[in-house]
Amino acid sequence: MTRPQKVLDELTGTMQIDPDQYSPVTSPNRLKSLGYALAGWLYMLRHQKNTRLMTVASIIVMVVALWLQIESLGWALLVVVITLVWMAEFLNAAVEAVVNLSSPDYHPMAKVSKDVAAAAVLLAVVAAMLVGLLVLGPPLLSRLGLV
Repeated sequence: MTRPQKVLDELTGTMQIDPDQYSPVTSPNRLKSLGYALAGWLYMLRHQKNTRLMTVASIIVMVVALWLQIESLGWALLVVVITLVWMAEFLNAAVEAVVNLSSPDYHPMAKVSKDVAAAAVLLAVVAAMLVGLLVLGPPLLSRLGLV
């Protein structure tokens, strides 16, 4: 096999894999897929304490943004970073579930996997806090008469 062919095979190899051959449950029904996604969200709300805290924090940020009458660009930034935090937390929980399933006993690499996934959440939270300060800070200081 030539070098360019090998590189092409490496790039396109994953798309050649049929998930139906490896997964006992794949749904061709989009409505059922939506149901699975909602079930995952409900799982997160019930079993993950951080998700409940995120719900409260998200609502507070949105109420403050409404009170401050944030402009469209500010709203867009807030929605993006809040969504980023939620997605990171959901992916963190998924990684933890897979690691717990595949490595029920302590293993250093399982710890690395969980710690790195948690670090992704922390990174998203720090970014969200910075964006929140930049978007909400100036109008909040102005509203409170501090500038």
